[in-house]
Amino acid sequence: MGRERGKNELGILVDRDLRELVVEVRRVNDRLMAIMLVVGGSALNLISAYAPLVGLDEEIKRCFWEEFDGLVRGIPLTKKLFIGGDFNGHIGVTSGGYNDVHGGFGFGVRKGGGTLLLDCANAFDLVIANSYFSKRDEHLVTYWS
Repeated sequence: MGRERGKNELGILVDRDLRELVVEVRRVNDRLMAIMLVVGGSALNLISAYAPLVGLDEEIKRCFWEEFDGLVRGIPLTKKLFIGGDFNGHIGVTSGGYNDVHGGFGFGVRKGGGTLLLDCANAFDLVIANSYFSKRDEHLVTYWS
């Protein structure tokens, strides 16, 4: 997990058979961590992220995105990168100008956090993988109030 005691603990589950392949664990804070596995001679970098909620202080959000940026930039472009997490933002139903990173299957109206995520994916030449296939309505969001 990201830290021993905290409010926003996160972690990365690793199959028992892959545990010995983990060569590095980086705990940035209680919202970001990364591991590297070497599988068949290839390095796989996995990042787990939990972005601040919409209503939190802008300084907290800015710090998260700066730390996330630094973590991603610290992984060489020649290495494989997979990011999973909760970025607390809606990327919107349609790709709307983000055709290279948004597959056209999103949820709701794009909001600030969603735009940040799309801009980040665009900057790092990544894609929002779960936007490339349709899902049932109840699977589109993790929390509904």
